[in-house]
Amino acid sequence: MCDSCGCPKTDTVTIRKPGSANTTTDHHHDHHHDHQSRTIRIEQDVLGKNDQVAQRNREYFRSHSIEVFNLVSSPGSGKTTILEKTLVTMPEIPLAVIEGDQQTMHDADRIAATGAQVIQVNTGTGCHLDADMIDRALPELELSDHSILFIENVGNLVCPAMFDLGEACKIVIISVTEGDDKPLKYPTMFRAADLCLINKIDLLPYVNFDVERCRDYAKRINHHLEFIELSATSGQGMSTWLDWLRQRAVRP
Repeated sequence: MCDSCGCPKTDTVTIRKPGSANTTTDHHHDHHHDHQSRTIRIEQDVLGKNDQVAQRNREYFRSHSIEVFNLVSSPGSGKTTILEKTLVTMPEIPLAVIEGDQQTMHDADRIAATGAQVIQVNTGTGCHLDADMIDRALPELELSDHSILFIENVGNLVCPAMFDLGEACKIVIISVTEGDDKPLKYPTMFRAADLCLINKIDLLPYVNFDVERCRDYAKRINHHLEFIELSATSGQGMSTWLDWLRQRAVRP
């Protein structure tokens, strides 16, 4: 697993709010980068420890009726833009965001401009969020009961598929500016997802992307996968996405 995700032996994870001082802690992945000890057993140990924390996160969310969505995609798919548009059009539900990136506060600053609560988790050279990072970020948010928490994962269609964060479901986002064969290239992610957002459909006349072929490829991997086609820029399909969220929000 370490060979594919590239996570360092020790890393510095930074958790901070826009405009605040850094909260920095040494984060040990327990990935055991001794080249002689990369075994299936170690991978199981790493994921097992993550799953224990993820379950603790999940129990916390359930006890407070917080619905949590883990947004995963390649870089540039439009995750942050979708979140911006969502946050300003759902005032009836308390919303918060945990932003995951290797560096910078750019996306957290964009989310903060909407007025929503947001925490930035910078993973350094790490290529995914894990359950422990979410556990450490949560005290920095004042989450309301009966709210929705979005976790925008690091842009990567590989490692985030393996790490449970305690979310209710994974939402994979693919844009029409990417290849329509992404589901076949990254089957683990599409197998782990519950919903696929096909974004930037306003650009379909200008790109070589077959929506039906993409859906068919994804269905071969995961026949339970739902789809919503939208454009965060033009607003096409956004009402369907918002209705999907409202249906899953836990009411008081």
